[in-house]
Amino acid sequence: MHDSSRDARIQAITRPDKALWKYYLLGAIAIPPAFPFVILPMYFRYHTMRYKFTDDGISMSWGILFRREIIVNYARIQDIHLRSNFVERWLGLARILVQTASGNSSAEMTIEGIKEFEELRDFLYARMRGVKDHHPHPIITSAIVPPSAALTNDHDALTAALREATSELRALRVALDKKQS
Repeated sequence: MHDSSRDARIQAITRPDKALWKYYLLGAIAIPPAFPFVILPMYFRYHTMRYKFTDDGISMSWGILFRREIIVNYARIQDIHLRSNFVERWLGLARILVQTASGNSSAEMTIEGIKEFEELRDFLYARMRGVKDHHPHPIITSAIVPPSAALTNDHDALTAALREATSELRALRVALDKKQS
C-alpha cells in the first residue's frame, strides 16, 4: 500500500530546491577563469528545470534554447541510486540516478536539487515494485480447487501457449524460407 500523504508531497514537487542554485554557484566559483562561461548554462538549467511525478512515471525538463525533456515510466525503471558529494551533503542535497533497461550503463535520468531525496527514492521504489508486481489477470483459487491444482492448470496453460507460439514461429520460418527461394 502506498502512503498517500507521502505520495501527495512527492507529486507536489515541481522545481528543485534553492540549495541547488547555491551548489551550482559554488561549482562555478571553483574555477574562476571559467566562471562567466559555466555560470550561464547552470543559471538557465536551474531556472528552467521542472519535475512532474504522475501515476505513470516521471517527467523532467529544462533548457531555453535547447529544450530537453526526459520521461521515464515506472515500469521501465530497473534501479535507483542516491549519490552526493561533500558539498551536496553540506547543502542537504543528493542526486537520484534512475536507471532503465535501455542498454546504457549511465543513468537515464538524474533528479537533482531535491531535499526529500530519501522519501523520493522510497516513492520511486514503491512505484517501481507496484508496477512490476501488478498482475493484470490475478490467479483466483477457490476452496474447491487446491492451490497445487491451480498452479498445475497455470503450468499447463503456459505450456500450451508456448507450444502454440513455437508452432507459429516454425510456420513463419517455413514461409520465409519459401519466399527466399
